[in-house]
Amino acid sequence: MPKLITSAYYEKRLELFKQKHSDLRNSYLKTITLLEANPQHPSLRLHKLKGKLVPFYSVSIDMKYRILFDFMIRDDQIILIDIGDHALYGG
Repeated sequence: MPKLITSAYYEKRLELFKQKHSDLRNSYLKTITLLEANPQHPSLRLHKLKGKLVPFYSVSIDMKYRILFDFMIRDDQIILIDIGDHALYGG
């Protein structure tokens, strides 16, 4: 099971996200739990990003919001980088 690591930027964005979208708390927790247990779970809609974000991946919280992250396969870590609207990164 991979270990989830958060960046300082992610922590700040998460606090803003929680304040703005308290109604998505359960969806967020479900997404994080699934990501840690099985990053390939179909309901996460895991996909590699393109363009300037090509080294990163994304999973969906719902149809509008997602979590941006990087896999560190060697160390079995997932580094959470950002959280926000799908349109934020052009996807």
